[in-house]
Amino acid sequence: MERFNKLLLTTNDTIWTYILIPMLIGIGIYFTFRGRGIQFRYIGEMFRLLGDGIGKKSKGISSFGAFCVSVASRVGTGNLAGVATALSIGGAGSIFWMWLIALIGSASAFVESTLAQIYKEPKGDSFVGGPAYYIEKGLNKRWLGVLFAIIISITFGMFFNSVQSNTITLAFKSSFDIDRATLGAVVSLLSMAVIFGGIKRITLISSIIVPIMAVGYILLVLYIVITNISLFGDVISQIIDSAFGLRQAVAGGVGAAIMQGVKRGLFSNEAGMGSAPNAAATATVSHPAKQGFIQALGVFMDTIVICSCTAFMILISGAPLDGSIKGIELTQYAMDQQIAGYGNLIISIFILFFAFSSIIGNYYYGEANITFITRKKIYLNIYRIVVVAMVFWGSIASLDTVWSIADVSMAVMTFVNLIAIVLLSKIAFDALADYIKQKKAGIKSPIYKNSEFDVWK
Repeated sequence: MERFNKLLLTTNDTIWTYILIPMLIGIGIYFTFRGRGIQFRYIGEMFRLLGDGIGKKSKGISSFGAFCVSVASRVGTGNLAGVATALSIGGAGSIFWMWLIALIGSASAFVESTLAQIYKEPKGDSFVGGPAYYIEKGLNKRWLGVLFAIIISITFGMFFNSVQSNTITLAFKSSFDIDRATLGAVVSLLSMAVIFGGIKRITLISSIIVPIMAVGYILLVLYIVITNISLFGDVISQIIDSAFGLRQAVAGGVGAAIMQGVKRGLFSNEAGMGSAPNAAATATVSHPAKQGFIQALGVFMDTIVICSCTAFMILISGAPLDGSIKGIELTQYAMDQQIAGYGNLIISIFILFFAFSSIIGNYYYGEANITFITRKKIYLNIYRIVVVAMVFWGSIASLDTVWSIADVSMAVMTFVNLIAIVLLSKIAFDALADYIKQKKAGIKSPIYKNSEFDVWK
C-alpha cells in the first residue's frame, strides 16, 4: 500500500505541475479577458439572481435550489480539512494561491454552467445536464461524453464521498472516541434515505443545511478574528510572504504552496472541474447566463469566504504547520485553541453537516451522468447502492489513500472538461452578450430563445 501511495503522489504531482495548473490558470485568464472580468463586473447581479424563481411553481428547481445543491457539494471537507492539508504541506502561502485560482476560476465556472443550461434536457418534472450533455450535443462526441460521465460518477459518487465520510468519522473519533465503523454505518444509512428520494429531496435537504451551517461557521470565525484583531495583520503578511518570499523560494516552499493552493482550492470550489454544471442544469431560469452568474458566485462563497475563514482561524491560533497535525485534526486543534474545551465538538458538528451535504450533492452529480449513459432505472439503483457502500468504505479507510485516489480521478475529469469548455466557449459568451443586450434594452428578466433545442422553445 505504501508503494501504491507513493506512485499516486508522483503521478499527481506530475499531472498537476505540468498539465493542469497551467491549463486552469491559462484558461481562467482567457475567460476572464474574454468576458471582460465578468466575475467582478456582475457581482451585484449574481446576488440579485439568488432569489430568482423562489416560490414559483415550474418545471425543475429554483436558481437558489440549484445554488444550494452545488454549494452543498463544494462546501465540505475541502473547506475544513482541505484547507488544513494545504497549510500543513504548502504553508500559509498556499492560501494566496487558493484565492487566486478562485478569482480566476469563477470565470470558468460561468462558462461551464451557462453551457449546462443551454444543453440541458427534460427529465420527469425537472431537467438534467452537465459536461457529458454539452460534450455530446456541442462537440458531437458521445463517446467522450460517456467517458466523462463514467469518470465523474466514480470520482464524486465514490471517491469524493469516501473523502467526506472519512473526515466525518476521523473527526468524531478524535473528539469523542466514537467507533468509525459504527458512525460510518449511520452516515451511510442517512445518505441512502436522502439519495433514493432524487433531486427534489436532495435540494430540500441542501437548502436547509447549507445556508444555516455556512452562516453559522462564518459568524463563529468572524468572532474569532475580531477577538484576535491585533494578529490579523500578521496573518495576512504571513500569507503574502509565504506565497512570494525569498526564503520560501530557496527552500522550494513556493512550489509547494502553489501546488497545494491550486489542488485544494479546486477540490473545494470545483471551478472548471465539470461538477457544478450538473446542478446548474436542473434550475428553471429564463436565460442560461443566470445560472452562469449564480455558479460563479458559488466559487466566491466557497473559497474567498469559507475557506478563508478556516485559514484565518488556523493561522491566528498558531497551530503547527510542520505536518505533525494534519487534515481535520489541525482544524480541530485550532478551534480548541480559541474556544477551549469546545473546539473539537464545534468542528465535529460543522464537518458532520458540511460533509453530509457534500455526500448528497456529490451523489447527484453521479445520478445526472448515469442518466446520460442509460435511462434504465435498475442501473441507477445499482449505482445508489454502490455509492452508499463507498460512503461506508471511506469511513474506515486510510486518509492518505482516499485523498490520493480522489486527486488522480479529479485530474482526469478536469482535463476533459477544460478542453470541452474551451471549444464551446463562444456559445457561452454569445449567451452572455445576449443577456447583457437585453438588460441594456430595459428587459428586467432576459429570455433566451434557441430554436435548436426544444427545452428553450
